[in-house]
Amino acid sequence: MKNKIINKIINKLYIVTLLFCLSIGICACGKSSETVNYTDGTYTGRSSDYQADESGVGAGYGQVEIEIKDNKIISCTFTMYELDGTVKDENYGSEYSKENRLKAQKAVQSAGKYAAGLVEKGSVDKVDAISGATISYNEFTEAVNDALSKAKK
Repeated sequence: MKNKIINKIINKLYIVTLLFCLSIGICACGKSSETVNYTDGTYTGRSSDYQADESGVGAGYGQVEIEIKDNKIISCTFTMYELDGTVKDENYGSEYSKENRLKAQKAVQSAGKYAAGLVEKGSVDKVDAISGATISYNEFTEAVNDALSKAKK
């Protein structure tokens, strides 16, 4: 009797283990282990033009300059521009209401954080968006992907 109970437990453990292994295999099927290789150099990428949000803030585009060495991003700058080509700097948003001016400046300040995050983390997918600076984050990721597409071997 004891042997039958032990055999049933072993069989159930075997089935659970088998199902667990199968589920891991299924989950891993969609993942690519392919590594992208980049050519050393400096690459520029640009986002598409973004239109202003409902408050009138955010119209423009972003541009990055990325330096790659030994398949690693070693430097990055991110600059945001108004649609007319004017750089968004510490004066950006000065014509807006106080709330929208603060929002505009938060976007400008995020530029350096996004660039530093890319160098630190090595992948645009690992750079977190900053709350209140979503348009600049979208510009940044689009510009980075454009630059990296030019760097692919």
